[in-house]
Amino acid sequence: MNDISMDTPYSSGNSRTDIEKALLAAGHDLDRLRLADLALVEDFHTMGRIATGALAELAGLTPASRVLDAGSGIGGTARYVAETYGCQVTAVDLTEDYCETSRWLNRLVGLDDRISVWQGDVTALPFADGDFDVVFSQHVQMNIADKDALYREARRLLNPDGLLAIWDITTASGARPDFPLPWADRSEQSHLVTPDHLRAALERSGFALDHWDDLTDQAATIMRAVLAAPPNPVGLQAFVPNFREKIENLTRALADGRLRAVRALARALP
Repeated sequence: MNDISMDTPYSSGNSRTDIEKALLAAGHDLDRLRLADLALVEDFHTMGRIATGALAELAGLTPASRVLDAGSGIGGTARYVAETYGCQVTAVDLTEDYCETSRWLNRLVGLDDRISVWQGDVTALPFADGDFDVVFSQHVQMNIADKDALYREARRLLNPDGLLAIWDITTASGARPDFPLPWADRSEQSHLVTPDHLRAALERSGFALDHWDDLTDQAATIMRAVLAAPPNPVGLQAFVPNFREKIENLTRALADGRLRAVRALARALP
């Protein structure tokens, strides 16, 4: 492993059981589950499915695109991409619990023939150079201290002109967010950097930036709306411990500028 610790808030081991209980309590028939039934529970990142859809559209996917979801969680982005664009998707996550849950959900919604799920370290993956056309990286780098290792591996896996699609949280210089946050219960689990630092790491790793958007204000507005809405029984709180407190801390830090939300499309240089 390269600076990635299993001491993370992602390893409780109960995600499948907790999500299954929530689905059944909400009256869903697991034999007739649709992808739309999972929309509020499977996108474990700021702005949820809204962010996933916008990033996938920006990446210009086609059915022929070879896609890697690097740091896939329980597989929300992989399923969305596979169903919406007809792509074959490889999903990788470090946490065995999340990988097992992802495979189970893929089977329930009939997408297991389009998605392969691997447990692994996104800084050292067992795939050949140039195996992919698009790599998704959403809310992953804040758990990885060595940004260069992360992005060098993404560059290796992409063919020339392939795209790295990023949706991530960064920090204002010297800012200190409150913990817990969705990706870290404690400060030592979090490896936030400034937007400038992130851009520099991408460029050092063999990428040119095609798009770079600061969407902090939009993210803060949407997350306020999430907090104000009545909780959906099949939401992230079903399997994310202390979800309300984590989202409140995230939203407050986005609103006051201590955290920044950035979306980027980086092209692999020859």
